[in-house]
Amino acid sequence: MDTGPTTQTADMADAPTTHTTRPAGTLRLRNPRHRVHPRAMLWWTLRSAAFWLVVIVIQIAIRVFADQPPSWLAVTLTISVAAGVLQVVVEPQWRYRVHHWEATQDAVFTRSGWIRQEWRVAPVSRIQTVDTKRGPLEQLLGLATVTVTTASAAGPVEIAGLAHEDAARLVDELTATTQATAGDAT
Repeated sequence: MDTGPTTQTADMADAPTTHTTRPAGTLRLRNPRHRVHPRAMLWWTLRSAAFWLVVIVIQIAIRVFADQPPSWLAVTLTISVAAGVLQVVVEPQWRYRVHHWEATQDAVFTRSGWIRQEWRVAPVSRIQTVDTKRGPLEQLLGLATVTVTTASAAGPVEIAGLAHEDAARLVDELTATTQATAGDAT
C-alpha cells in the first residue's frame, strides 16, 4: 500500500544508518517519501501567530495600563517580539521541509519536528487503531491529522498537516491493511 500523492516526494537523502547486518525483511528507519500538504505551513503560521499575539498584547496592555510597569517588561517584550517573528516566519517553512510520511504494506514511516526532530517507523502488525482529527483551524484549511496508535511505549505516531481527503484515504487503507495483517498488535 503506497498512499499519498506521488508529486509530493522528498528530495532528501536516506536517514543515517548503522553499519550492522540486518536480517532480511527487517524494517529500518528511512526517509519517508511524501510531504505533508503545503497548506500545513499556513496552519503552523496561524497557530504560532495566535500564541505570540496573545503574549505580546498582554505585555503591551501591562505597559500601557500599569501606573508603573516593571522595568524588565521592555526586555521581555523585545524578546517576545523577536521569538514570535522567528517562530512565525521560520518554523512553518522548516517544519514543511522536515515533515514527511509514508505508509507501505509493512509499516508507517514518519519524520516530524523542527528543532527536535523525530523519525518513527510503526510496523503494521503493531497498529492498534487509526484515527483522524481536525481542529477548527484544520477544518477551515481543509487539513487533518492522522494518529496511528501502536503497541509502543513511545506513544502514537501522528501525521499532521495532511489534506482531509488524503487523511481519509490513508485511514481507510491502513485499516484495511491492518485487518489483513496477521498479528495481535501487542
